[in-house]
Amino acid sequence: MELPFDGAISRFYAEAAPAGVRRAVAGGDPDDILSGSYPYDRWMKKKDYEAALDRLQIELMKFQRWVQETGARVVVVFEGRDAAGKGGAIRRFTLNTNPRVVRIVALPKPTEREAGQWYFQRYVAELPAAGEVVLFDRSWYNRAMVEHVFGFCTPDQRARFFDQLPGFEETLAGEGIRLVKLWLEVGRAEQLRRMLARERDPLKQWKLSRIDVDGLARWDAYSEAVRETFARSHRPAAPWTVILADDKYRARLMAIRSVLAGADYSGKDAAAVGECDPRVCGGPALWHG
Repeated sequence: MELPFDGAISRFYAEAAPAGVRRAVAGGDPDDILSGSYPYDRWMKKKDYEAALDRLQIELMKFQRWVQETGARVVVVFEGRDAAGKGGAIRRFTLNTNPRVVRIVALPKPTEREAGQWYFQRYVAELPAAGEVVLFDRSWYNRAMVEHVFGFCTPDQRARFFDQLPGFEETLAGEGIRLVKLWLEVGRAEQLRRMLARERDPLKQWKLSRIDVDGLARWDAYSEAVRETFARSHRPAAPWTVILADDKYRARLMAIRSVLAGADYSGKDAAAVGECDPRVCGGPALWHG
């Protein structure tokens, strides 16, 4: 089978990955947690995950009805490392929701015209109207991280982004838009293991891009960009929630709970929503880069 990008991920694993990362990937069972800093050794049991997810789906239906009836406007930003499970978390969020109410936005590379606009402009166009939830699969934080790491923006453009960011997000809050910012963090060995699995699976190869492949060697640069981004954008009006996502089951549950926890919708079942596990879900202090 022909591998995407001429097998660049396998080649990175064999030739360029740190020795400790290679050993972890080679020696791990599928359900093992490869990161030594993750608080659990293995994924949670599938039956426990499915039972919790089923309860959360019912709560999401109540949440959706509340959004429609009250005219609430909700924005959920999904950011994180490549292969951290953002898409999987979004899919579990939208399993039963109405696409007219809960909408996914995954913007492509800006067109030439969009590149000449105010940076936030194309994101503003996607913000929710009354009675809508918008899930951003990556967001305006592209400028803070991936564009910076790959040199797609100038230092001046990034500095202007950070200067304007507080006002932009405070404006959303002032307009009554609830903003939830989620960062899914995955360990380096787990990221590589997931990339290798995608490379070898014809049904998942579409998920890979040249940015993903080239980004494997830029782990440290990404880490520094993430560290600076948290320092400059974690504020009371727009806090970050960090989710350690080496276990996809726990990460998906934490993502949904993080959205539901702050919503006071009718008929809310606090026991069904549950509480976020502080060992894997919390503020930027939980992030270890």
